[in-house]
Amino acid sequence: MPTEDNLALQATLYEETVPGGGHTSFILKRGQTLRLTDTDGGANVSLMLLNAHQPSERLNLPDTLKGQHTARLTTGHGLYSDMGRVLAILSADTCGWHDSLGGVLDAAEVEQKYGAGRYQELRNGFHRNGHDNLLVEMGKWNLDLPDLLMVVNLFSKVTVDGDGGFHFVPDHSKAGSQVALYAPMDTLVVLTALQHPMDPDPRYAPKPVHLSWHEAPADTLTAAFRASRGENARALHNTERFQR
Repeated sequence: MPTEDNLALQATLYEETVPGGGHTSFILKRGQTLRLTDTDGGANVSLMLLNAHQPSERLNLPDTLKGQHTARLTTGHGLYSDMGRVLAILSADTCGWHDSLGGVLDAAEVEQKYGAGRYQELRNGFHRNGHDNLLVEMGKWNLDLPDLLMVVNLFSKVTVDGDGGFHFVPDHSKAGSQVALYAPMDTLVVLTALQHPMDPDPRYAPKPVHLSWHEAPADTLTAAFRASRGENARALHNTERFQR
């Protein structure tokens, strides 16, 4: 798989920064790579993926993990849809582990964890939550609460012990950590930059993330992914067949 150095050599099509607590959505076009950078360290990005043309098809994390025999997402892994296609491939990663278990918090959970943080007192610094942030972006694409689904928490690491207990690993992502997502199909990306639900920091202090878009060498990316395991080859075949 390409390294982050390879990615840095690709021309940047566009870039922007999502502030801590912010959210955005867009279509990552087939053949493009989205690079996400944790600029300050300690960021978390809760990410949803859907088929841009048929949004009833969306990220299926159980199939993603079963098909690749892992709960640790990193370079070379694909994010499967519920139709057995590939919405994105993790084509480069300097962080090494991204969480597929933690989900997002709603407004009541954020208040319980961080205390009251109303707009009336804090203005633009008010306490946002992942549930509502994602719904705001989904509404821009005619999606609503029934369409809210599981997320991947980029830049966060959660381990599971022998008794099934979850453990958040603090300080996992360092300043400058990057992950790149290659789109083998047009993929609707919905994301928010908020602290991981299991982050033990008692302060509401979400970190920003920088986004940049690049054209990617599809042959190199897809060949390595196809050769990595039979399940990935079948998922990529399903993706290519869908687009003919």
